[in-house]
Amino acid sequence: MTEPQPLHARNLALPGLAHCFFTRSGGVSTGVYGSLNGGVGSRDEPALVGENRARMARRLGVDAERLPVPYQIPASCMVSVEAPWAQDARPRCDGLATRARGLGLGVTGADCGMLLFADAKAGVVGAAHAGWKGALGGVIEATVVAMEREGARRAEIHIALGPTIGAGSYEVGPEFVERFVASDAAFRRFFAPSAKVGHAMFDLPGFIHAQAARLDIASFEAIGIDTYASEDHCFSYRRSVHRNEPDYGRLVSAIALV
Repeated sequence: MTEPQPLHARNLALPGLAHCFFTRSGGVSTGVYGSLNGGVGSRDEPALVGENRARMARRLGVDAERLPVPYQIPASCMVSVEAPWAQDARPRCDGLATRARGLGLGVTGADCGMLLFADAKAGVVGAAHAGWKGALGGVIEATVVAMEREGARRAEIHIALGPTIGAGSYEVGPEFVERFVASDAAFRRFFAPSAKVGHAMFDLPGFIHAQAARLDIASFEAIGIDTYASEDHCFSYRRSVHRNEPDYGRLVSAIALV
């Protein structure tokens, strides 16, 4: 039986902490979901997704039922978690925070940024899904604030960004650029010319890093893998659209106090 072989960030190699940026390898799903699809919102067979999630939990070092993943929405809505919830009672939010040990916090993605947060000294961790809407809308700061309510200090918070669509793969239209520039003219630096007239290439990882750097946190690290370009390792929503595929798998990133 194959097992997940997740990626890890150096800045989250902290005492009492486990974290995993899972790739698409090491699961039981097939076809466009092959093989470690963690998306309950996909049209994959629920039993296969359940087995994949159980493998992730085992690799993280928590019980299978103690790896909650929210119903993600593009908003800066955070939930503090003390215990796992039933599958039909998932909160609608973009991020989680906890100080409970043995409880994994997970988020999914397939191009959007998946962020893991930790203040090992205070014993508080967090996880957030940061697409362009969330990153622009303040989901990173909202996660830090939620962790502070649990006792963390932002000067002790380390943040790591998992596989995310890269600047060379994310082409956007002029209305997208103008939405960012209308928020802050300095955001224009995250866009480069595209081969398509009137379009631009957007650096989502760079934008996420810049938003995190404004918060005076302890450190930030990016795994540096482009989900669109790294087909062997990653699912990608945009790649599936370009190929006219019927659906796509979801990556999972997770963190726990152990």
